[in-house]
Amino acid sequence: MPYGDKSTAAIQAYSIKICDVLLKNNCKCILIACNSASSAAYNLVKEYVGSKALVINVIDPIVSYISKNYDNQTIGLIGTKKMVSSNVYQKKINKLDKNITLKAMATPLLAPMIEEGYFNNTISKNIIGEYLGNSILEDIKALILGCTHYPLIKKEIDDFFQGKVDILDSSNLVAAHLQNLLQNNNLLSEATKANHKFFVSDYTYSFAESTKLFFKEEVELQHYPLWE
Repeated sequence: MPYGDKSTAAIQAYSIKICDVLLKNNCKCILIACNSASSAAYNLVKEYVGSKALVINVIDPIVSYISKNYDNQTIGLIGTKKMVSSNVYQKKINKLDKNITLKAMATPLLAPMIEEGYFNNTISKNIIGEYLGNSILEDIKALILGCTHYPLIKKEIDDFFQGKVDILDSSNLVAAHLQNLLQNNNLLSEATKANHKFFVSDYTYSFAESTKLFFKEEVELQHYPLWE
């Protein structure tokens, strides 16, 4: 981490190694929960995994939602340099053929800002305002949060636009898509309690602290070196 400034080859190499770990743990579905990795490695991962597990990304559910709700509208997109430069959203939205205009802008400071715990304060407000005030994002009807970190600053983004722009958070859309996929493939668990396992390729104190921001509780991280 982060993936946003890594080369396509590096992201693909990490993704394949991670898939090996997950398949060894008998997973039934692999969700690429990162926009940069979804754009750089999804097709490769799907081919590599084959029939061993289902594979989904965080981009297609958003595009599907846009297709149903934003004909002839202008949509904004913020994300990492890697994700924005890939043009993956642009290509998929163009294929919809629904006269949807996409205005994309890289916002590389947001993910590290969030990981360091800078949100809901003056620093985050200033950085968010500097990015979102850019003329690129003028006259948008909705804004895609193109990084899985960004839901943590969703309220600040919504406050900036004063509720006049729909904020498209992939979290709920992807979760609903995952549920439907598992259900349609008869893989949905009937258990009411989950057993969570969290593996990390490198353990650092700052990363352990950042997990608390996402899960709002202490998380036990198991160190699993990918390259040994």
